[in-house]
Amino acid sequence: MQLVSESFNPWRLHQNRRIIEHMIASERVDIVHAYAPGAAWSARAATAQMAAWLVTSIPDAPALKRGLRGFYQSGLAKGDRVIAPSIYAAGMMIQRYRIEPDRMTVIPRSVDTALFNPAAMTRERITAVRDAWRVGPGERIVLVPGRVAPWNGQHLIPDVARRLTQGGLRGATFVIAGEDRSQASYARSIRQRAADLGVETLIRMTGHCPDMPAAMAAADVVAVPAIEPPILGRLVAEAQAMGKPVVTSAVGTLPENVVVPPRISADLRTGWVVKPNDVGELTHALSFPLALDYTSYQALSARARQFAEYMFSPQSVARATRSVYTSLLSRDR
Repeated sequence: MQLVSESFNPWRLHQNRRIIEHMIASERVDIVHAYAPGAAWSARAATAQMAAWLVTSIPDAPALKRGLRGFYQSGLAKGDRVIAPSIYAAGMMIQRYRIEPDRMTVIPRSVDTALFNPAAMTRERITAVRDAWRVGPGERIVLVPGRVAPWNGQHLIPDVARRLTQGGLRGATFVIAGEDRSQASYARSIRQRAADLGVETLIRMTGHCPDMPAAMAAADVVAVPAIEPPILGRLVAEAQAMGKPVVTSAVGTLPENVVVPPRISADLRTGWVVKPNDVGELTHALSFPLALDYTSYQALSARARQFAEYMFSPQSVARATRSVYTSLLSRDR
C-alpha cells in the first residue's frame, strides 16, 4: 500500500496516521518502521495509541533543519529504536535531539555485494573499461569515482599525480570517473591544472561510467578524496566489495567504512584514511598500495572483500535490522 510519506501537509499526515492505525489493527502489526520525517510523525501518532513499536531510520548525512522542517525532522528521533547508518550520523542526531544512546543503533547501508563481486567479473568487461579509458596493457589504475564537484576533492589529483611521478612512480594512470557536466568549470580547472603541471597524459576524465563494478575491478587502488561529508558513503564500501584497497578522507562516515589503525593492527588494514584537502597526505597514502608486492596486495584484497561482506552485504544488514526488531519484541510494551 503506497502512502505519500514525504509530505509535511498536516492533513496528509493525519490521513496516513489513520491508514497506519487501521493496518496495525487489521494485520496485527507489531512493529512499524519509518524511513522519512513525515512517515515518522504519522507512525508515531499511530503507535502511541496502539500496542505496536516504532523503529525509525535516519538519513546517511542528516541535514539538521530548523523551523517547521526541523520540527518535522525531529519525528525521526521519536522511535522506540532509531537506526543510524553511521556513528557520524548518530552523533549528529543524538546531539540535536537528545536521543538516549540506548535507543540508537548503528547499521551501515548495504551495498550489492553480489553485483560488486570480483568473482562475478569477466575479463571482457574489464578490458572494455580499460579500452574506453585508453589505458594500456600493464598500466596500473588509480580510480577516483564519483560526481566531479568541488566537495569531492578531485582537484587534488593533478598535484598527487605530479608528486608520485616525481617520487619515481611509473606506469600508472589516474582515472576520474563521474558525471562532470553539472560542474563544468570545476572540471575544466582540473584539466588546466593537469596541463600546467605537465601530467595531463596521466589523467583521464571519463564522465559518467555505466559499469562501476567493472571500473572498480579494473582499478588497482580506489581514492575517495572528499573534502565535505558525502550524502552517501557507498563508494568506499563498493570498492572494498570488489577487493580494492581504498584511500579516503576523514570526513563524515567515510573513515568508518574502512578498517585502519588504531582500530586494528596495520597488517590487517583494508585501506588508508587521510586529512581532507591535503595533497601531501593523499600522495603519501596512495604510495603504499601502489608499492605492495603481489602477495601483500592479494592479502589486502581478500581482507577488503571479507570486511565488505561482513559489514555491508544485504544479508548482514538484514540480520542486524532483524536483531533490532527482536530486541523490541522481547520487551514488555
